[in-house]
Amino acid sequence: MDKKGLLFALGAYLTWGLFPIYWKLLQTVPALQLLGHRIVWSFALMLIILSVSGGIKDLRQKLFDLKTLGIYAIAAVLIGINWLTYVWAVNAGFIVETSLGYFINPLISVVLGMIFFKERLRPLQWIPVVLAASGVAYLTLSYGRLPWIALTLAFSFGFYGLVKKLAPLSSVYGLTLETGILFLPAVVYLFVSEISGAGAFAHTGISSSFLLIGAGLVTTIPLLMFAGAARRIPLTMIGLMQYFAPTMQFLIGVFVYHEPFSFQQLSGFGLVWAGLIVFAAESLYHNHQAPVAKTPIQL
Repeated sequence: MDKKGLLFALGAYLTWGLFPIYWKLLQTVPALQLLGHRIVWSFALMLIILSVSGGIKDLRQKLFDLKTLGIYAIAAVLIGINWLTYVWAVNAGFIVETSLGYFINPLISVVLGMIFFKERLRPLQWIPVVLAASGVAYLTLSYGRLPWIALTLAFSFGFYGLVKKLAPLSSVYGLTLETGILFLPAVVYLFVSEISGAGAFAHTGISSSFLLIGAGLVTTIPLLMFAGAARRIPLTMIGLMQYFAPTMQFLIGVFVYHEPFSFQQLSGFGLVWAGLIVFAAESLYHNHQAPVAKTPIQL
């Protein structure tokens, strides 16, 4: 096991797991302004990284490919929806429901792969899909509404992953292009907010302003660490570690911010968690058995 890759993965998932605490520190800032600053400072940081690495010229060449621009425009809209929903939900007191979205996201990705890429589910993989669907249905009945926050996060990120599977650029170029596409609308919105007197930057204290600038760091750094981890450690390990972040978010929501978590919610979450356990166990077993099946028998 590559220790550096493992550390990169841990760093990425721990950062994502602590996201609720960071955004809660900016609770007084409207969600749309948080999104705007997240886009602006992320794009600025990615430009600095590309300038230092000499990648600006390569990225500029990609801007003349309409197909590439189209793919990343769709990805930009999806990640924008995901980011906005998440920061709004955290600061509105729905951290527990956001964690549900990222718990069911891997199973959504499996279903999307089956629909759009004709990937076939192994028999046991249907069990976690059914369990997760049952959990969402049960939560819908207990809430009296669809858990729309969780579903928006799961589907927006699931479709984002689907689009990125078709995307031709590396993660660094891709994130730069996505945030670049969103940059102008974000700047215009922040400028309008400022001249209307509703702007938060430099008006809500120096610590808040630094945290808004830091939104670029907390967005890009874990993504870059994840990209580094994906090149160094097996995808099976990454697949299992991806549950660290929603688990931390769930625990933070319940034990740090004392969000309500009823027995009915526990039952619904329990069905999703049971599905994830089956999913992880089946994946580990399949990946362990696959090399054995391909090994010729020695006579």
